[in-house]
Amino acid sequence: MIIYGTRISLLADLKSNYVLEVRNALEPKRRQQRSSEVRKNGLLPLVSALKAAAAQNVASFHFPGHNRGHAAPSSLTQLIGLRPFIHDLAGLPELGTLFSPEGPILEAQKLAAELFGSQETWFLVGGTTCGIQAAIMATCSPGEHLILPRNSHISTISAMVLSGAIPKYIIPEYNCHWDIAGGITPSQVNVAIKELENEGQKPAAVFVTSPTYHGICSNLSEISKLCHSSGIPLIVDEAHGAHLGFHSQMPHSALQQGADLVVQSTHKVLCSFIQSSMLHMSGNLVDREKICRSLQTLQSTSPSHLLLASLDAARAQLDQNPETIFNRAMKLATEAKFLIKKISGITLLELPSFPEFPAIDPLRLTVGFWHLGLSGREADGILYRKHRIVPELVGRQSITFAINLGTCKEHVRRLVSGLQELSACSLQNETTETKVKDGGHEPFRDISTSLNPRDAFFANKRKVSIGESLGKVCGELICPFPPGIPVMIPGEIIGERALDYLLDARRKGAVVTGASDPLLSSIIICDV
Repeated sequence: MIIYGTRISLLADLKSNYVLEVRNALEPKRRQQRSSEVRKNGLLPLVSALKAAAAQNVASFHFPGHNRGHAAPSSLTQLIGLRPFIHDLAGLPELGTLFSPEGPILEAQKLAAELFGSQETWFLVGGTTCGIQAAIMATCSPGEHLILPRNSHISTISAMVLSGAIPKYIIPEYNCHWDIAGGITPSQVNVAIKELENEGQKPAAVFVTSPTYHGICSNLSEISKLCHSSGIPLIVDEAHGAHLGFHSQMPHSALQQGADLVVQSTHKVLCSFIQSSMLHMSGNLVDREKICRSLQTLQSTSPSHLLLASLDAARAQLDQNPETIFNRAMKLATEAKFLIKKISGITLLELPSFPEFPAIDPLRLTVGFWHLGLSGREADGILYRKHRIVPELVGRQSITFAINLGTCKEHVRRLVSGLQELSACSLQNETTETKVKDGGHEPFRDISTSLNPRDAFFANKRKVSIGESLGKVCGELICPFPPGIPVMIPGEIIGERALDYLLDARRKGAVVTGASDPLLSSIIICDV
């Protein structure tokens, strides 16, 4: 029986590999055919419907109250003009509804599914947070286990409160020199599955963040094969990777690597409005009706059609030239890296810093300054004051810059010039790296959980001084922001390492969110 089971597993793996290979081989051809049709017909279902609805000469007796811009606040029209209000329409039959999509919304979602390679795609107006919550609620029932990295976004914690799922955390690889957490490996996922099996449990789902905020990509292809061999759905938080797979030098997307549910922030590297995202589904391991019910629970019953239309427009923009649209951005990123690596005292994050992972998003530039004796926040202050350079993420040891479709050559030149000047001034002042050498404190070790997130959320709580909190059960979700990765989670026992990390981050100017006392002189604990 063991040999027979092994043969079945091997056949399943071979079939999975074959399906993925065929799908990836056909993908460029399908995209080319689809792209030709889109360019020929100019398919923009939602944008076209919104334009037509706004152009109607009607007597309007419906919401919103600004009545197609007639009562738009002048303070805002002076800033953004009147046209956004004219097109801020909702509840019209010709525009369709988000919960029972038909007409332009359904057509737009189908076009997005074809482009990104999913069986079905849902538009989101609550950001990727809403999509992650829906994905976990649709796969995990109360008391079931969810395998996930401990450095997941805070939306996963709220999803476990909503679903009642019990976390099985994987501690991600952590580079203390950079003070950056990586992704998770297939072997870590396998160990977590086996540990649950030894307890008589089977995970309801596996959740992976790939790429991370810093662009570190996990081996999703191997993780998906591992999950599917046990009939476990794989959810991927691909908030920072909606562009992946759309250039020959980019890593494959999560869908291309076999993920079952993928949530993307279409507003990050792609060009929809902030707060608009997409949820993609593939395979047959997830019940689509549960996805629909979860989204109906989570999403607004009055979604902004401007947000929805921006998703349609961002898809169409990508669909026009999916194989070449990122050529310019990739060239600018390559040139920037080449020049930055020549600057004395400046360090660029590259794959050798995380050798267990297959790729780093080529459009993310993470730069370290410890050889100049500067923290990330100090370097950011200088770059902004002198050059008006605004990065995506400021860390304790580094700064992350995001290249996107709107990045121009002059801004890259300004970035390189600013880093060169920063280096020259710091070296002239004879600074040393000892100032920030001890900056990395891994916050995710020694994690101990007393209550699951849902029970901790509803537990009685009280406030204690920070000095009294050690060893108590945390009652609030606390994290430096960005990137929104919690250092303390409700239900975890407050440890010295996590406490030191938070206090050090606070001393160095980080914005700490989630805490009832942002100064961290006190903390909320569960009264258990």
